[in-house]
Amino acid sequence: MKILELLIASLPSLLLVGFIYLQDKYEREKPIPLAICFLLGAVITLPARWLEEQAYYIGWRESDHFWITASVAFIVVAFNEELFKLGALVVYPFRQRFLNEPFDGIVYAMMIGMGFATVENIIYVYQYGLAETWGRAFTAVPSHGVYAILVGYFAGMAKLTNHPTQRWWSLGKGFLLAVLLHGAYDLFLIQEEAEWLMLLSIVLLYGSIFLLGK
Repeated sequence: MKILELLIASLPSLLLVGFIYLQDKYEREKPIPLAICFLLGAVITLPARWLEEQAYYIGWRESDHFWITASVAFIVVAFNEELFKLGALVVYPFRQRFLNEPFDGIVYAMMIGMGFATVENIIYVYQYGLAETWGRAFTAVPSHGVYAILVGYFAGMAKLTNHPTQRWWSLGKGFLLAVLLHGAYDLFLIQEEAEWLMLLSIVLLYGSIFLLGK
């Protein structure tokens, strides 16, 4: 892979990282914890994709059977990937004092999500070429941002309570919402029922961005 292709594959995620970072107008986070979160997101891409490949290897992959395809979208892809990202969030930034408000949760979750999306994008460019994957800059990459906002917001809210049950319930809500949205997005993309249903993934993605922006 050429250096230029590597930079182009990384650019969409880096732009989103910069955008979210600049939205924190009151107490911006320090660069080192942000970089660690980004690297954590990059690292967890590999075991997450390995598990997906093992599922595909044993035949658990999209097919003309709707419910099998749905299980792939919601379990093999969405649950698997979001669990790794939540794990990275809980293991590092969630335990630190610098995560002390809901928007901090969004910032750190976004760093993890964009680290994940960057490596995923690089892998796709390596496998299929830049021309075949440019559209991911407007679809897959921002979708990881949306999931990160959901998980990060509820992680930030969880940090505000000292009650263990409420804390894990808040984390669970963010995780569940991210899995449901991620699974639905992937299902619309990989289903074989009707091609027009693929358009619903775009509607779902940008509808979510619009609602979260409000």
